[in-house]
Amino acid sequence: MLKRIGMVLLIVLTILGVERAFADIYMYKDSLGVVHFTNVPTSSKYKLYIKEKPKKRLHIISTKKYDDVIRKAQKKYGVEFSLIKAVIKVESDFNPEAVSKKGAKGLMQIMPDNFKSLAVKDPFNPFQNIMGGALYLQQLLKRYENKLHLVLAAYNAGPEAVDKYKKIPPYEETQNYVKKVMETYSQYKKS
Repeated sequence: MLKRIGMVLLIVLTILGVERAFADIYMYKDSLGVVHFTNVPTSSKYKLYIKEKPKKRLHIISTKKYDDVIRKAQKKYGVEFSLIKAVIKVESDFNPEAVSKKGAKGLMQIMPDNFKSLAVKDPFNPFQNIMGGALYLQQLLKRYENKLHLVLAAYNAGPEAVDKYKKIPPYEETQNYVKKVMETYSQYKKS
């Protein structure tokens, strides 16, 4: 009776798509037609019935984790807290080990060619990366006279592209980037 209840429960959970939390399930049917289930097979008669899916590691990082460093960068370079934080959110989603396809590294996705000029020795060091990214934002804010849409476009596509077009370059990635950072920046300003 208990085995039938277990089998019915397993079938119901399988039909409903509920994932198991513990281990692989093995099954075999004996000569009397009784179905046996276990997560620890005791003989070669058991065959794999349900394979446990590997658990995905959740990479959850608090958006407040780097607030102290962002405040230091704000104070040192005069770049608004909400702007620095929005760039971090869009660039790396607060992952200090992020590396882009183009080789940009760390929280603010700084390109290796810029490490030296931004005083970044270790791009995966959150303090160095945020300070370097804030310095770069400060430079861009001066260059583009605080025109934030041009600053963000230059942060993404490079100042040469912005200078060439004298506006946000006609690159879909850059246009989406500017929009996304501006939306995120607005949200952080409200909070």
